[in-house]
Formats: sequence, structure tokens, C-alpha cells
Amino acid sequence: MKLLFLNPNSTEAMTDSVVATARAMLPEAEVLGWTNHDGPPAIQGPEDGATALAGQLALLPQARAEAVDVIIIACFDDTGLEEMREAAHCPVIGIGQAAYHMAILSGDRFGVVTTLDVSVPVIETNIRQQGFTARSLGVRASGIPVLDVEEGRAETLEHLASEIQIMSRDGAKTVILGCAGMSGHYGTLSHQTGVKLIDGVRAATVLAQAIARMSEDAA
Repeated sequence: MKLLFLNPNSTEAMTDSVVATARAMLPEAEVLGWTNHDGPPAIQGPEDGATALAGQLALLPQARAEAVDVIIIACFDDTGLEEMREAAHCPVIGIGQAAYHMAILSGDRFGVVTTLDVSVPVIETNIRQQGFTARSLGVRASGIPVLDVEEGRAETLEHLASEIQIMSRDGAKTVILGCAGMSGHYGTLSHQTGVKLIDGVRAATVLAQAIARMSEDAA
């Protein structure tokens, strides 16, 4: 089984963090991590997503040559999900999409805590278009940029924990971490908040494994 986490932004440290999480979750799989060096340093809003798309699509021939079983878009905005699906040789899922499915399968109303205000409309649109609006309590921006989230200073994590707890008090039974950069802080944030959290990288790893196994059984 070969899974490819494709990071739409150009920050290799984020790719490395995502891959480390996925490999810890699924050590028996071959997990690849590729960085879109033609993308912006972070995906923060629709303009960054549009800038990243050409570089993502350009990596698809290499993904075919590597015979990857599933491609996972390692950005919570699910950047280029539909375009990648249309052009790829294999199934493509997004970490945001995976997190919503996992929340629904858990039977919970969910809320999302993300980075900046500019990301909120993108995530809200994805929730609506993917059919999860009825179970969503909304998207809350923390006001922290993506790369600062990835760095994870103590004060950053304290602020994120506070935002998660607010979302929980507002009625969310599950809070989704709305940025790939939060994946490496999943354990700390779970401990600090005591709230049931869903990390899109972990959710996507599990769902990609299921998709790959179903494809193997059908072959």
C-alpha cells in the first residue's frame, strides 16, 4: 500500500510533520510526502489556493509513475480537490473532507477551529458543498497564521486550546483541527482541552487505508 500526502504549500517542514503523523498511524504502509515547491509558503484563503493548483497538478504524472494507491491533499482547505480527482489515476481525498466524514461517522455535531478569518469562507463552502452543513456548528478563526500554528509556541497552543474550548462550550461534541499544521500538536491540545478532537491527517490516513484495501480486494 502506497499513500501520497501532497502538500499544496511550499513549506517542507509541514510536509515532514504530516508524513510523521501518518507513518506513526500506519507503519505498515509506504507513506510518501511531496511538497509543492511552486505553491505559496502557506495556504491562507482562496487566492493562495488558486496559486497552488498548477503545481499540484504538475505532480500527478510522477504520482502515476510511482503507482501510488491514494493521494491525500495535505491542506485543510482541500485545495484543488475536484481538479485533482478529475486528473489523477487513483482516488484523491482531502484532510478536511476526511475529518468531516470522521465526525459524522462518530455521530457528533462538530465545529472547526482554524487559522485566519480569510480561511473561514473556504472551509464553510467545503462543508456546504460536501453535504455536512446540518451537522456543523460553524468555523471559528483563531487569528493565528498557518506557519505560526506549525511552529507551535506555548502561547500559540494556549490560544488554540482556548478557542477549542469556546467551540466546545458552544455545543460542539467534536472539534476538528482546521489546519494541517495542528496535526503535530494533536496530543498537546487534547490534553490541554479535554475535548474530543479530530485531526484531518489522522482521519485521512485511516480512510485512505480503507480505500486502498477496497481497491486491492476489487482487483
